[in-house]
Amino acid sequence: MDKFPDQKRAVQYLYPPIDPYDQRMIPVGQGHDVYMEQCGNPDGIPVIVLHGGPGGGCSPSMRRYFDPAKFRVILFDQRGCGRSRPHASVTNNTTWHLVADIEMIRKELKIDQWVVFGGSWGATLSLIYGQTHPEAARNLVLRGVFLMTKAELDWFYGGGAGKFWPEVWDRFVSIIPEDERDDLIGAYHRRLFSGDLPMEQRFGKAWAAWENALASIHSVGGTHEGPADYARAFSRLENHYFINAGFLEFDGQILAHMPRIAHIPGVIVQGRYDMICPPTSAYEVAKRWPVGELKMVRNAGHALSEPGISAELVRAMDQIGAET
Repeated sequence: MDKFPDQKRAVQYLYPPIDPYDQRMIPVGQGHDVYMEQCGNPDGIPVIVLHGGPGGGCSPSMRRYFDPAKFRVILFDQRGCGRSRPHASVTNNTTWHLVADIEMIRKELKIDQWVVFGGSWGATLSLIYGQTHPEAARNLVLRGVFLMTKAELDWFYGGGAGKFWPEVWDRFVSIIPEDERDDLIGAYHRRLFSGDLPMEQRFGKAWAAWENALASIHSVGGTHEGPADYARAFSRLENHYFINAGFLEFDGQILAHMPRIAHIPGVIVQGRYDMICPPTSAYEVAKRWPVGELKMVRNAGHALSEPGISAELVRAMDQIGAET
């Protein structure tokens, strides 16, 4: 029998909340300490969870995609995010620092191989980590693929997505002078790193609100404002990575390096109507991934919590658990 006969009810199949059995700060160098936690079965299949953003941080809800009897689940807040310190810092904070941090955690925990599970920017980081350390990844489970390309950034910050959400787009761009609107990432960067805390918080909330409003297929365009401190940290980190094109060597690097992970089994779960990370990126990855399976979820957008997305992610992890 299909475990998910009705995707609208799929949230029922998330595993019950579980508490960490290990929480600690790990010094990773260059003045950074990252928060890490473990939950589930200490003798289970290791899985590292890579959160989105950049800048999002991990949350207790991210533990619920894994059978706690079968998986040893490791979550951590990336540099500058969540409980990691220094908070909101972009100094010594690049993709390659994060890749090194993931490896340091793996070695600290004495794990040979693990499942790499990430969504949105977490999917970007999962792919880059796998391409850098293919020997360490036994499976990749990705959601809402983002490849850190100019085309994707132009889509979201150059008006493409705004054509579907003109009223929300207008709120996002209206606080920027007209003569700066040809480069919104740069215009926001100047304000997010102005040194004026109220200004950084104001523009941080506006930056985060634009993204949050488009995350769910059920959105009506509302721009719920979270805590100013969180919004500032999230937006500074995300903008820092975007203005530096993810610190990649060239545009299109991830697709070019797909042969490095051609042998690693994986699943891509992609919302058909994802406005933040359009399905074309997931499709292009799948075309270059002989043992990767693309699950295109109808009536779904970008959010991890969408019922169809949750259903497929739990299904993918249950299958990995059953194969061992």
